[in-house]
Amino acid sequence: MDRRRQILQHQQQRFRRHASNCDAYAFFNLLTAPELLQRVESALPEHRERLFPPTETLSMFLAQAMSADRSCSGMKPNSTRTGAFCKARQRLPVEMVSTLVRHTGSSISDQAPSSWRWMGRPVRLVDGTTVSMPDTTANQGAYPQSRGQKVGLGFPLCRVVGIVCLSSGAVLDAALGRFRGKGGDEQTLLRSMLDTLKTGDILLGDAYYATYFLLCELQRRGIDGVFEQYGARRRSTDFRLGQSLGSEDHLIELKRPERRPPWMSQTQYEQAPERLTVRELKAGGKTLVTTLQCPQQTPKSALKSLYKGRWHVELDLRNLKATLGLGKLSCKTPGMAVKELWVYLLAHNLIRMLMAQSALLADCLPRELSFKHSLQLWLALRQYRGLEDEDGLSDLLMLIAQRRVGNRPGRIEPRAIKRRPQAYPLLTKPRRSACSGQLIPDTVLSFSSVFAGANPSLN
Repeated sequence: MDRRRQILQHQQQRFRRHASNCDAYAFFNLLTAPELLQRVESALPEHRERLFPPTETLSMFLAQAMSADRSCSGMKPNSTRTGAFCKARQRLPVEMVSTLVRHTGSSISDQAPSSWRWMGRPVRLVDGTTVSMPDTTANQGAYPQSRGQKVGLGFPLCRVVGIVCLSSGAVLDAALGRFRGKGGDEQTLLRSMLDTLKTGDILLGDAYYATYFLLCELQRRGIDGVFEQYGARRRSTDFRLGQSLGSEDHLIELKRPERRPPWMSQTQYEQAPERLTVRELKAGGKTLVTTLQCPQQTPKSALKSLYKGRWHVELDLRNLKATLGLGKLSCKTPGMAVKELWVYLLAHNLIRMLMAQSALLADCLPRELSFKHSLQLWLALRQYRGLEDEDGLSDLLMLIAQRRVGNRPGRIEPRAIKRRPQAYPLLTKPRRSACSGQLIPDTVLSFSSVFAGANPSLN
């Protein structure tokens, strides 16, 4: 028998064995938990019995976000009119969607077995990105475009910072802000979500987050941080100083910055400790800074392996922006665009719930499964077979577990594409100005010459 077929049969047997020995739908029970239903009911607005009640509207909004064209057409049965559904989306409260995102994310993370965690501790990833919106006056007023682009040529940009569970990939929380202007930077957005983190968590991020005051705040909350050391500090790192813990591994004392940050009050600045002891180490070609100070409990090799997992948040952002389509929102008003963004995050969490359930039954890690493959299977089975029966859901979970992502440690690919884009000129002025130029007369002239050649009587 073919080796690949043997492996597949072994996976199926192990899947059925685990399904019979455990709660087969532990993660799906979260959707019908009493506390979740209470949260949804508390966020529901006052409404009449319409064709699109809030819960039905949210379900259709999710289906629209996960579809290929994201069109509103076909949402109303036996009709191509989209007005009723669009009005129902406007009535849907954004607090209801964001509450569901946070609750599903935390529930998935809390239900994860201890074997999915790092040394028995939950790890949270943090990173930021930007999403673009349609170029409307309302969107530009709320989320202005980059200053480097001319008026009429750029798109409104919204900055998003998210906290993601490393083991399951679920989004625990997100904060939104302007791409430019006060209060829209990643540090400010992260500080607004620190209550999402719990005592005992580990926060994992890149060099942008390795700041003195964030490390102090994490330590005060009983949370450990592991970050890449930022550029200025990394260039001046001298492992001959401080208390040596091994080769290129030491404890050092950081001094409180002499200047108070603009976002911090004078009282908060004075309450911050004047000195902070942190651990610096060189691992995997990077200089890391962490509050995990004991080399026996957290050896250097373990921290090196942990920081490699930070790359998962980049893949999660890619799944959100490229696979689901979050990178380019379609709603033309700021309120609806923000609501659309939260719907995408909820759709992401629901797919992660499928993957977590499948990984639990297949006795593997959720990160070993493909997000895109899971999404494709969900859409295909939902459309052609339906998941009302238990057998359909069991088959879906089994199919998700059959496709594993490749384990390619240290893989480096150039950030470049091979296929050349089509040779269209770039738009260097607002489209309205371009349309009022010489484009229309030339087009009309070319069409006239074609018809004239086809019909000599026109000459």
